[in-house]
Amino acid sequence: MTVRAVVRGVGHYLPERVVPNSEFAETLETSDEWIKSRSGIEERRFAAPGETTSQLAAHAARAALADAGMDASDIDALIVATSTPDLTFPSVATMTQAAIGMKGGFAFDVQAVCAGFVYALSNADALIKSGQAKRVMVIGAETFSRILDMTDRSTCVLFGDGAGALLLEAEDGTGSPADRGILATDLNSDGSFQDLLYVDGGTSTNSIGHLRMQGREVFRHAVEKLAKTAHAALDKAELTSEDVDWIVPHQANLRIITATANKMGLPMEKVIVTVQKHGNTSAASIPLALSTGVQNGDIKRGELLVMEAIGGGLAWGSVVLRW
Repeated sequence: MTVRAVVRGVGHYLPERVVPNSEFAETLETSDEWIKSRSGIEERRFAAPGETTSQLAAHAARAALADAGMDASDIDALIVATSTPDLTFPSVATMTQAAIGMKGGFAFDVQAVCAGFVYALSNADALIKSGQAKRVMVIGAETFSRILDMTDRSTCVLFGDGAGALLLEAEDGTGSPADRGILATDLNSDGSFQDLLYVDGGTSTNSIGHLRMQGREVFRHAVEKLAKTAHAALDKAELTSEDVDWIVPHQANLRIITATANKMGLPMEKVIVTVQKHGNTSAASIPLALSTGVQNGDIKRGELLVMEAIGGGLAWGSVVLRW
């Protein structure tokens, strides 16, 4: 008998403010067509003044609880993947824990930038398999608009804010690839590439900083590493690309998403794409895409999903999950 981490609920939250490409054209040498042709992005959401990452996370958590028909008291652990915390400490996770009325259990943050949700899912899977928790809420939440250089058209047009959440619960499985839940994970990082995507400030440097990126190099690494990690996780699960019903990728750039699908030998009809409406929401992008895919009736019970992401570090990884 094998313990599996099975999805019980999913939900998301987006700030009210919609920021179309045309808004950037008012202050930068850019256009709607220029942005769309290079990223596929048409619009994104920005958090309101005073609206924090933990608030976004709490909204998404409540939506996932409602979907599962559970209360915050039913959760044993809460993990938030984020690179844009409200404060240096305490963690966004403990703030979210308090906001949703979760009195017991434990909560902590995971920081792996855009790969954060995949890392958090892997941690949740391990907690459930080891018996340390029966139910784990996993949230990706970001307010990336706070760290953008609004004079840099190569980065500021790409990112947005939002949050998504999954509620996982332990369930006995057979140990076969037919089980529901997380079937395999694959995590990687290489700190020698840290200068490709980073924020040029932080607590120990006594500055806030802005996001900096070498876009062309990130693109090259992303396509190669995302396809490789997806195949590695599928191999661990004793499955192949032919078994996949949906790729739910990190929503960074439509060209990266398309190139990765091609490298995996899968048509775009099997890819959940939300980047055009959300932009790159970093650790929130996969759970946002998952929740949207379920809401739209695309993702159905029993279907096989591959989630893959890469972010600053560089850090990258994937999760194979049967819905």
